[in-house]
Amino acid sequence: MRAEPAPSVLVVDDDVRFAETLARALERRGWVASVAHTIDGALAAARARTVDAAIVDLRLGNEDGLELIEPLHALGERIRIVVLTGYASLTTAVKAIKLGADDYLAKPVTASAVVETLQRGVLSAAATAAPRAEPMSPRRLEWEHIHRVLAEHSGNLSATARALKMHRRTLQRKLAKKPSQR
Repeated sequence: MRAEPAPSVLVVDDDVRFAETLARALERRGWVASVAHTIDGALAAARARTVDAAIVDLRLGNEDGLELIEPLHALGERIRIVVLTGYASLTTAVKAIKLGADDYLAKPVTASAVVETLQRGVLSAAATAAPRAEPMSPRRLEWEHIHRVLAEHSGNLSATARALKMHRRTLQRKLAKKPSQR
């Protein structure tokens, strides 16, 4: 009786610590994991070893993680692709699914949730329409939006305040506060 080989997964995230932590957690759950931090690195890793699944961050530094979906499918049509993001929105979720992603998860996410998502078959309409068990609070959504706009303006507080139509001091106060976890 021959044992089935362990499924392989490629973790693509520009946050080195997060990517390596997630890869170790997946390995403890029986996956063979490899890590990449850029689009080029991810494609090289996928060409070097066949992968059954890929976990792709939406934002890879200055790169768009969604650009990886089509090339990964070209390398292996059966690959399951899960997009992770700290900037979840309906628009990016729809775009990811249209490009061929199998699922879309908002950070923070547990390794158990990622494994469950990877093991799940093709999403049913009910699963995609189901709301999150714990929706983000308005404060958390605001905090994430502010940080996304801040990143888009390369950390420039004045430009961010103008883009948000907010006084600079108000922005500074909001940035000083820690977000709630929900």
